[in-house]
Amino acid sequence: MTNAGHQRQKDAAPRRVVMIVYPDAHILDVVGPLEVLTGAKLFLPESIKPYDVHVVAEKAGSIRTTSGLTIEADQSFADAAKDDAQINTLMIAGGHGTVEALEHKGLLNFVRHAAGRADRIVSICTGAMILAEIGLLNGRRATTHWWWCPILKSKYPEVEVEPDAIYVRDGNIWTSAGVTTGMDLALSLVEADWGHDVALQVARYNVMYMMRPGGQSQFSAHLVAQKAEDPVINETLSYILANLTDPLTVTALAARAAMSERTFARKFKDETGVTPAHYVEAARVQSARVELEQSDTGVEQIALQAGFQNAERMRRAFQRHVGVSAADYRQRFRPVGAQIFSPDVDSS
Repeated sequence: MTNAGHQRQKDAAPRRVVMIVYPDAHILDVVGPLEVLTGAKLFLPESIKPYDVHVVAEKAGSIRTTSGLTIEADQSFADAAKDDAQINTLMIAGGHGTVEALEHKGLLNFVRHAAGRADRIVSICTGAMILAEIGLLNGRRATTHWWWCPILKSKYPEVEVEPDAIYVRDGNIWTSAGVTTGMDLALSLVEADWGHDVALQVARYNVMYMMRPGGQSQFSAHLVAQKAEDPVINETLSYILANLTDPLTVTALAARAAMSERTFARKFKDETGVTPAHYVEAARVQSARVELEQSDTGVEQIALQAGFQNAERMRRAFQRHVGVSAADYRQRFRPVGAQIFSPDVDSS
């Protein structure tokens, strides 16, 4: 245990956490971070209660989430507003109900009130939209679910959106990307509160990385293909995913779509938010990722199967999209105990 960790335990007092929920919040946005936070108790002396958690909603009682499961709120906004206890961490869940929550004056007013007496403010997934709506993200760096990043950027231009971040801390405000990244953020809160040693044990217990490599872009290639509304672009995306070894240049794709290169490139970016070249590379990286995770095939062969000309090109693409080399990715994400023989391992 580090000296800092000992000092935190010596001065320990339960840190008050207020989680704000609303109808159709994503249940994992709520329970994921809270499980990580409260799990710290398993690795602290029995006399220490790390967090005192309160779930707050418009009314106390059951709140239905997007999955159909319910969460029990122990306080209403009105009652919680009367409580003058200092809040260590104010958390706002995300989910499909965010759009309606943005119109809920009672919820917005409570967030404003609670934020004023919170040491730190945290949003999970689309909860960032609520913080932006009341102006708390103006002039700050922030992120949210990759699907919502363009909306956050367009609707709230004073926010500096970081679309590929797992989570962002700017001062006392923390924002996370989609769903499970709320757990990554919560693990960082545990480290800040109780030290690296405790956080590492919590990570191991929850089968998590202390620091997840890469960003949101590593997960979204097939999801982007479901997003396009233009039928020609949608078909092009499906074609790319099914034909990664083809020469997928803008010229070839535009000709296939019966458009000029300029028109095709513009429509493609309007529909997907990325250029054709970026999407093709991301799709190839995604295909290679699956092979690296699930097979013993050599890196050079995987590179060719995914449409890269060689392992070096794939290595550079992995660095751009995932933040690690192909070999490092296999080492980190291959299931524990898997036996790998790769005569042409990418050692870079």
